[in-house]
Amino acid sequence: MQKLKSQKLIDRIFREGRSLSVFPLKMIFLEAGDINQVGVSVSKKKFKRAVDRNRIKRLIRETNRLNKKMLIDNNVSGYAFMILYIGDDVPDYKLLNIKTKELFTKFLTGLAFL
Repeated sequence: MQKLKSQKLIDRIFREGRSLSVFPLKMIFLEAGDINQVGVSVSKKKFKRAVDRNRIKRLIRETNRLNKKMLIDNNVSGYAFMILYIGDDVPDYKLLNIKTKELFTKFLTGLAFL
């Protein structure tokens, strides 16, 4: 998976994408391109300090990196994902890892019905 950098694609994800939630994570996704791209966002309104926002983003990226094998094993490619943190507190790594697995599982089961 690559970083999602294109502002046009990010805008398109928020306009046309579909979403899934497993609290405290929300994923908005859209079929686009031939490789998977992932972007991460944390609300500045909820987390005033950049230190907290950056820590949460680092944790989400790490759990994503470790669990992307779930998507690769199921031959999922060509999607653009935006993962948003919607919780109110700074999470720990264990919680985010479990929730990321649940989010990917929910995504994969939803793909079976498309």
